[in-house]
Amino acid sequence: MSEPQTIERLRHIGWRGEALPADGRRLARVVAQHRAGYELHDGEKVFGAQPDGRFLKRGLDPAERPAVGDFVEVQEGTPPHIVAVLPRRSELSRAAAGERYERQLIATNIDYVLVLTGLDGDFNPARIERYLSLTEDSGAQPVVLLSKLDTRDDAAELLADLRERLPEGTPIHAINGKDPASAALLAPYLKPGDSAVLVGSSGAGKSTLTNTLLGADRMATATVRSSDSRGRHTTTYRALLQLPSGGCLIDTPGMRELKLTGEEQLDLFADIEELAEQCRFADCGHGSEPGCAVQEALDSGELSHDRWRNYLKLRDEREEQAATLEARLRRQRGGRPVERPHGHKGSRDRD
Repeated sequence: MSEPQTIERLRHIGWRGEALPADGRRLARVVAQHRAGYELHDGEKVFGAQPDGRFLKRGLDPAERPAVGDFVEVQEGTPPHIVAVLPRRSELSRAAAGERYERQLIATNIDYVLVLTGLDGDFNPARIERYLSLTEDSGAQPVVLLSKLDTRDDAAELLADLRERLPEGTPIHAINGKDPASAALLAPYLKPGDSAVLVGSSGAGKSTLTNTLLGADRMATATVRSSDSRGRHTTTYRALLQLPSGGCLIDTPGMRELKLTGEEQLDLFADIEELAEQCRFADCGHGSEPGCAVQEALDSGELSHDRWRNYLKLRDEREEQAATLEARLRRQRGGRPVERPHGHKGSRDRD
C-alpha cells in the first residue's frame, strides 16, 4: 500500500499528520490497554502489541507510557512492540487516587470531552464544574450532556440554571441516551476523523449512549440503584471505538474520584477572580472586610453561594496539588528550584 493510501486509512482513526515515520515503522493508534498488553488499530484492523522494555521501567512517569488515543510507532515482530509514542495534540488527565502524586492520563489526541451527567440523582453542577476544570488545559473542547431526559419534568429549568452557572458558549445538550435522535444531535462532535472521550459517573448512561451511537448493543449496561442513581462499573477499561459517523469515541469507566492535577488555571471561574480584583483591599479575605466585591455579589445574588463554595474548594485543591507536584519535581532534581507546571498561574485573586 502506498504512503498516501496508508495516510488516508489512518485519517479514519484520527491521524492528523502529513507523513509516516521515516524509518518505515508501522503507525497505529492505541484503542485499549489491558494487563496483558495493548490493542492497536492501524486504520484497517485491530492487533495486539506489547510495550517496549523502556516503558516498563520503575519510576517512569505514567504519562510517558502509551495511553488510549495515542499514535505509536510499532516494531514488527512476534508479538509487535510499541517503540515510540508520537507527540500528543491534546490530553485529558487527572491526579491519580492516593497520597503519592501521580498524573493519570484518561485519553489523548481528542477533540471533544463529552461530560455526561444523569438528570436523575446523579445531577450535580459542582461535579460538572470539576470536570470542566480538568478539561481547561487538555486542548479539547468540553461538551456537557445531560442524560435521562425522560426522568425529569423540570429538565428545561435545570438546563437554564446550569447555563447561568457555566461559562458562556459552553455547549450543553439534554438527551435521551436510548433515542437515536441523540446520535444526530451529537453529530457535530463526531465527524469523520474527529475523536471524543465520554466521561461521567458510573450509572450516568455512558454505555447506553455509546450503544446508541454505535447502532448496536456492544457495551454492557446495567440498572442503577434507586437510592442514589449510582450504577455498577459495566465499563471496566478505556476503549476507543469507531462510530458509523466516521468519528472515534473513547468510552471510559465511571470515575468516582476527580482530583485536580495542580496545572489547572480555573478559567471556569474567571468572573469570580475578576470580582476579587475589585475588592477595596488587596489582601481582602472576602469575609467581613469593607468594600469586598465578592461579598457584595453574594449578597445581591449575582454570585451564588454554591458556586463560590465550589470555587474555593477547587482553588484550594489546585494549590495543594501544585505544591505537591512542585515538591516532587524538586526531589527529582536534587533540591533545585523548579518552575511551576506549564500553564499554571497560581491563584489570581488577591486573598
